[in-house]
Amino acid sequence: MEKFGKSQPVTRVEDRRFLTGAGRYVDDIAPRGALHAVVFRSPVAHARISGLDVTEARAADGVHAVLTCADLEAAGMNVAMFAILVDNRDGTKAAAPVRPILARDRVRFVGDPVALVVAETLEQARDAAELIEFDYEELPVSLAVAPGGPEIHSEAPGNVAFDWGIGDEAATDAAFSEAAHVVRLDVADNRVLPSPLEPRGCFADWDGDRVHVTVNAQGVWVPKGQIATALNLPEDKVHVTNPDVGGGFGLKAIVHPETLAVAQAARVLGRPVRWICERTEATLADHAARDLYSHAELAFDADLRITAYRVKSHVNLGAYNSQFGQGIQTQLFSRVMPGTYDIRTLWMNHIGIYTNTTQVDAYRGAGRPEAIYVLERVMDRAARELGVSGWDLRRRNFIPADAFPYKTQVGETYDVGDFHRVLDRLEEFADVAGFEARRAASEKAGYLRGIGLCYYIESILGDPSEGARVVLEEDGGATIFVGTQSNGQGHETVYAQFLSDQTGIPADMIRVVQGDSDLIAKGGGTGGSRSVTTQTHATLATVETMIAAFTPYLADKMGVAESAVTFDAERFRAEGSNLTPTLSEAADMARADGRMDLLTHEARATLPGRSFPNGGHVAEVEIDPETGQVRLDRYTVVDDFGNLINPLLAEGQVHGGIAQGAGQALMEHVVHDDEGQLLTASFMDYAVPRASDMPMFRFTTEAVPSTMNPMGMKGCGEAGTVGSMASVANAVQDALWDKGVRQADMPFTPMKVWSLLQGVADTDH
Repeated sequence: MEKFGKSQPVTRVEDRRFLTGAGRYVDDIAPRGALHAVVFRSPVAHARISGLDVTEARAADGVHAVLTCADLEAAGMNVAMFAILVDNRDGTKAAAPVRPILARDRVRFVGDPVALVVAETLEQARDAAELIEFDYEELPVSLAVAPGGPEIHSEAPGNVAFDWGIGDEAATDAAFSEAAHVVRLDVADNRVLPSPLEPRGCFADWDGDRVHVTVNAQGVWVPKGQIATALNLPEDKVHVTNPDVGGGFGLKAIVHPETLAVAQAARVLGRPVRWICERTEATLADHAARDLYSHAELAFDADLRITAYRVKSHVNLGAYNSQFGQGIQTQLFSRVMPGTYDIRTLWMNHIGIYTNTTQVDAYRGAGRPEAIYVLERVMDRAARELGVSGWDLRRRNFIPADAFPYKTQVGETYDVGDFHRVLDRLEEFADVAGFEARRAASEKAGYLRGIGLCYYIESILGDPSEGARVVLEEDGGATIFVGTQSNGQGHETVYAQFLSDQTGIPADMIRVVQGDSDLIAKGGGTGGSRSVTTQTHATLATVETMIAAFTPYLADKMGVAESAVTFDAERFRAEGSNLTPTLSEAADMARADGRMDLLTHEARATLPGRSFPNGGHVAEVEIDPETGQVRLDRYTVVDDFGNLINPLLAEGQVHGGIAQGAGQALMEHVVHDDEGQLLTASFMDYAVPRASDMPMFRFTTEAVPSTMNPMGMKGCGEAGTVGSMASVANAVQDALWDKGVRQADMPFTPMKVWSLLQGVADTDH
C-alpha cells in the first residue's frame, strides 16, 4: 500500500464555497427564532463590585433574562473556569485563583464579563445592557510585568503566579564562570491579539435534558467536556458541533466564558440563544498573546562553540489563568528552548505575573515562536560581538546530522535533521551573495537596508493519537469522519487527497465530515500543527483495517488463499485470479451480498513521537531614516517539513504564518494606559498587516523525512510564525547597527524606529 501519498499541489476544494459566500458560519446557522445575547463588561481594570442592579434591564422591552454570577451559582453551576497549572521549581503548585464565568466580587480587567443580557433582538439586548446599574469601588491597577505592585489575587502574593524552571542551574552558572566569551541581550516580546477574520460566537439549544452547543472553535471535545462540567451534566447529554471557522490561531482552541453562560441561558429560557462577539468587544475580551520580557545569555568557548545557555523571563498572564496560559511560556517554550544547537548545559527560569489586563493564552506557535525569538536574537547579537558571520556561528553550533536521534537537555528527542543542508540551500536561494549590492542600491536611494537570519525548529504539540472512520457509499465514493477541525488549513482537500491516494477512490467523491461530537466519538481538534500528521496516520490505520477486513471476503470470491490477496492502493489482486476489483467495486459486491459490516471501518492510531519541523528564514528590510518607516522588501524561506501531501497547502500555511510573525514584528501591539484602559481597541488603532505590507515570499523545501510517522511528515501550520519574528527583527537590527542602535525591540513602528535613530527614548509602551 502507498504509505507516503503523492505530493501534488492540489487547489483547495473548499475555497469555492468560501469565495462564493456559501460558507456556513455560526451566525449563519443559528436556529430561527433564537434569542440574542449581549455581554455587559467591566468599564474599569480593577474594582470591588459594591452593587449590581439588573432590575431595570430585566424589565426592559424584549428582555427574557439577565444572568449574573449569583444566578449561575444559584442554579448549581460550577462557575470556575478551567485552567492547566504548572509546578513551581520548588515542587509546589502554581497559583490557582478562581476565574468565574461572570465576575463575582471583583472585576480585574477592562472587559471582564459581568452579566449576560438575553432579548428578542440584538438591539433590545444592547439597550437593556445600558440599564444595568454597576457600582464599584476602584482598586489600584497593577500593570507591571514584575513581582510586586497592588495585589490582584490573595492566592498570588506579589502577583506571582509561578516560578518555573528547567535545566541545571548550578552547572549552567559554572559554565558561564568558565566561558571564554559571554553574550547577553534583553529581549522584549510585545503583546498581540490573535485577530481572526471571524470573531468568536456560539449558540445553544436544549432538547429536554440534552444541550446542543454550536461554537466556532478548533474542536468539539474540549468544549463538550467543559460544558458538561459547568452545567453538571453527563457528557452524553452534551452535543457540540463546529461549523466553518473563519480563523482560529489558538484563540478558538480554548473554552471562553460566554459559551458556558449562553448554554445556561438557553436552559433557563427553554429557547435557543445566540451570541456573536463584536470586533471592539473582541479586542477587550479575547485573550492576548506573547507579552514577556527575557534576559538571554550565551556562553562560548574559544572556538565559539556554545557551552551554556541561560534565559530568565517575566511572563504576563493577564488577570487570570487562561486555559493554557501557564503552560505556554513554561513547558511549551522549553520544548524548543535550545533550538537547533548542540547545547549541553542550560537553565531556564520563567516567572508568571498577574496584571490587570486580559488573559494571555495560545497564539499561532504557542511558546515556540517566543523561544526561538529569544534564542535567534541573542545568536544574532553573539555573531556581532564575536566578530563572525551569523551564518558561520550557526553552522559551528548546529547539531550534526549524524547525531540524530538527539535528546536535548530539556528532554525532547529530535528524530532527524540536516540543518547544514537546509541552511546551505537557504543561502543560495536567498541570494545572500548579492545582498551587499542591494544594500548599496538602497543607500544610494537614501534608505538603510538590513538582512536578518533565523534558523528555527518547532515541536508538534497536542494529543499524538487520532481516530478516523470511513464509510463506503453507494455512489462509489466515501465519507471520512475525522477528529481534527479545520479553521482555514484546507483539511477537506488534504484528507480527501490522502484517502484517495491510499484507496483509489477519486478525491472528488470523498466527503470529509468534522466537528460533531455525536458523529465522532473522540478527537483532538486542531492545534499545535498536529492535524495532518495525526489524522493521516489514523486514516492509514483505518485503510489498513479496511483492507484486512475485505481480504478474506475477496479471497473467497477469487478462490485463492487470503495470503495471496494484495491491494496496491487502486485494486485488489491475486495471482491466479482475473478478479481485480477496486475498493468501491468490492464494496458494491459486499453490499449485494448483505455484508454491511464491510462498508464502515474505523481505527485509532498513536504517533510514536513528535516530529520537529525546522528551517531557515531570511528577511531583508529597507528603512526610511527620515520617517522611520520599515518596508519588508524580500523574504525567503527554506523549510524541512519532511514529506508533503500537498505542497500548495503547505506553502499557504507558511505565507499566513509569516504574515502573522512579521505583523507582530512591524506593527501589531496591544497598548494600555496607566489605568488599564485599552488604547488599541479597534483596527483604527491596532495595526494588522495588509497585502501591501508583505512582499512576494520565496519558498521551497529540503525534506528530511520524519521517523515518527509512516508518512515521514512534519507539521507546518505554525512554522512560518516561529521563524519570521526573529528574521525580521534581526534584519531591522542589522539596518540600524551602523547608526549606533544596540537595543531594538518589536514592534518596529515608524515612531519607534525614528526615535531609535534620533537617540530618543522609546515612547511606545
